[in-house]
Amino acid sequence: MSDRLKKRSNKYKRKLLLWFLFVVFLLVLSCGTYIFVQVYTATKGAYEEIDRQGNKSEYREEEVTFSKDPISILLIGVDYGVEGKNGRADTLMVVTLNPSTKKTTLTTVPRDTRVEFYESEAQEYAGFHKINAAYSYGSIFEYGSNKLTIEKVEELLDIPIDEYVALDFDAFHQLVDTFGGVTVDVKQPFSQKSFKNDGKMINFDKGIMKMNGEEALAFVRMRKHAANTLYSREERQRQFVQAVINEALSTTTFLKIAELSNVLENNIKTSLSPSEILQLQKAYASMDNVDVQTFEIEGQNEVLHDIYYFIPEEESLLNVSEQIKQELALP
Repeated sequence: MSDRLKKRSNKYKRKLLLWFLFVVFLLVLSCGTYIFVQVYTATKGAYEEIDRQGNKSEYREEEVTFSKDPISILLIGVDYGVEGKNGRADTLMVVTLNPSTKKTTLTTVPRDTRVEFYESEAQEYAGFHKINAAYSYGSIFEYGSNKLTIEKVEELLDIPIDEYVALDFDAFHQLVDTFGGVTVDVKQPFSQKSFKNDGKMINFDKGIMKMNGEEALAFVRMRKHAANTLYSREERQRQFVQAVINEALSTTTFLKIAELSNVLENNIKTSLSPSEILQLQKAYASMDNVDVQTFEIEGQNEVLHDIYYFIPEEESLLNVSEQIKQELALP
């Protein structure tokens, strides 16, 4: 495969992982209490707290209370590659939740954003690197993969990150298959190569379709087909998110707790404790009333010292930072 095709494939993968992260997080909020408690109880290995003083971010004066305070959660999409060691944070998304307004915001941090690493974090590799290197350096130098990733995002946006959810991209098709597929109303017909089997073409006919994990992956990744102009990836991804939520809320989900537990256990790490998850679920039990707003960090792609970086515009970075602080009720 050429370098160009590899880059294009990786870009698709990051987009898919971005949406999958949001889907899993929505599941935490939308699933019934009984379902999620049972799943979480069966997967205690998923819990991994953040090693920091006072059980709070340095950007917080006081520890937050989930039932009443707005909070921020960093969603980390991890790609472990072929060797399965250390991994890279190929997708970073900051989610804010306000229990009073039921408002949710999403801010994607470009993985190639140029940030500075200090000697205490990256030892002999101290200097400027892509922000997604934080996960690798945190693992290699035993600083803490999730901890260093969180700290780099906090420094970049000048905001506190209260909790995190990190998951492996491999869970995407596993989740869909565990649900027994998802049902989507295909608006425009098209064909797309399978993400799992390069030699296989998957046809999507107009109308209601029950998709397995392989088909769902192809459905949300299509972008080159002419149908994309009338039936955008964004619309298809929104349909997919809603389809997964619908499956999570269905009565048959109660019969699949063991399978869901296995998917979570093998692919997810989070600093959210069972009690905190219960508080979130109670505060956001009705997803129909949740207002979701997205913030975008604008900038330019530049090559510095033969390395490709994303350089955020200072004004945009400041604006996004202020918007997130406002959502978190911070000065």
